[in-house]
Amino acid sequence: MADTKREIERKYESDDSGLPDLTGVAGVANVLDKGTAELDATYHDTSDLRLASARVTLRHRTGGSDAGWHLKLPVAPGIRDEIHAPLSDTLPDELAGLTRSRVRQGSLVPVVRLRTARDVQHLVDADGTLLAEVSVDRVRAERLFGGSGKAQWTEIEVELADGGDPAFLDKVEKRLGKAGVRPSESPSKLARALSETKGGKPRTGKPDAGEPVTAGDHVMAYVRAQRDAIVELDPAVRLDTEEGVHDMRVATRRLRSTFRTFGKVLDRKVTDPIADELKWLAGELGLGRDQEVLAERLLTALADVPAALVHGPVHDRLRTWAEAGQRGSRSRLLGVLDSERYLTLLDTLDALAADPPLLKAAAKDPEKVLTQAVRKDFAKVTDLIETGMAQPPGHERDLGLHEARKKAKRTRYAAEAARPALGGPAKTLLKSMKSLQTLIGEHQDSVMARETLGELSAVAHAAGESAFTYGLLYGREEQRAAAVEAEVPKAWKDVKDEAPV
Repeated sequence: MADTKREIERKYESDDSGLPDLTGVAGVANVLDKGTAELDATYHDTSDLRLASARVTLRHRTGGSDAGWHLKLPVAPGIRDEIHAPLSDTLPDELAGLTRSRVRQGSLVPVVRLRTARDVQHLVDADGTLLAEVSVDRVRAERLFGGSGKAQWTEIEVELADGGDPAFLDKVEKRLGKAGVRPSESPSKLARALSETKGGKPRTGKPDAGEPVTAGDHVMAYVRAQRDAIVELDPAVRLDTEEGVHDMRVATRRLRSTFRTFGKVLDRKVTDPIADELKWLAGELGLGRDQEVLAERLLTALADVPAALVHGPVHDRLRTWAEAGQRGSRSRLLGVLDSERYLTLLDTLDALAADPPLLKAAAKDPEKVLTQAVRKDFAKVTDLIETGMAQPPGHERDLGLHEARKKAKRTRYAAEAARPALGGPAKTLLKSMKSLQTLIGEHQDSVMARETLGELSAVAHAAGESAFTYGLLYGREEQRAAAVEAEVPKAWKDVKDEAPV
């Protein structure tokens, strides 16, 4: 089983490759010499260096205290998540899965071997608590694939202790700077090895489009950003990180909305089939997720009910219902992410990004084309809001507001895509649509909660349990929905008054 660790570190270079005395760093009481470790790492990548181009590194390393397979995923500059698996002759399945959105159907091959003599020191406080590990690495690099050649260099690495304050690294950097030590120009040892040995540079996977000029430029910049988000979020979904599934689902929705909204920019004969596949992926991502969110809502509502009004095993039944929705959903989702259909979708999105199906309007002035598209979406929201609120309270109004919410979301995404071209007006509309979407979303959540409470109360009644508490919760959800419906007219008036379209 692989372990995940958040790694916060900084790399430095020095003309004399020396390490200055760090006892003067604020908070450091002692510097402990931990000896020298001999490390031997082989880095694996595709033949066209897809992992390196995304600043992802995969290595098999012996020596040191953490020998094994290491996969490092970028989080932010100087911050990476390191997934570690035990030593084995072949790449563990879990790590193979975490690289699949980039490797696809390709093969991984050894590309660089790094042999490092690492002198390690620990910076500790007065209590002996580790603050950071500082190492002086003498590196020898050898290219194994895609070129030939060798290189060697010395670098200093400072890694923050688990749970440490990142501000401490600033103090260390200040002391290093006074001693003539400067930040490294390479983000990783692999990047430097690839740069200093003979061979091709890592591909970026993104065309050098320059600054967006036309309507097509702006739309495609947004499309590529969502494509990138899906690929980058794949490991987060596999690792079941917080919001990983939600964020990937949002990226699929943004793409689908963009294809529909900007149908005069991108040929829908090409994008509609892709949108269908994105809808399929969003549906798979939603399995279990929607029930999980709804369960949290109902359990939170139940916690607010006085104990005297909770009749029967309501909490246990809600928990059982929630767990039933989760059972098997994760293994199914992992199967989807490993499926040929999903990997083909990623390839299709890459092809679209590289060779977009641009129509005549794509070459026109972005302000005019994008404004017209956003205005058209806003008009649909207007019609749906006003039609929905004209219905009497009940099922038809619920349906109308639900459709209005979906169109408000689509208009929000359209404003996001248009914002670089339209500036302030798009930002204002985006903010208004997000607020409206949140308000009507609360109404839809209440509709779904009432449907679930009705089903659970029927099951409880059939089991001979009291349905009283389910009815109480149902009534409270009705009140929430009514409160939202009362807010909608004013909220919508404010949106129209502020709308810049």
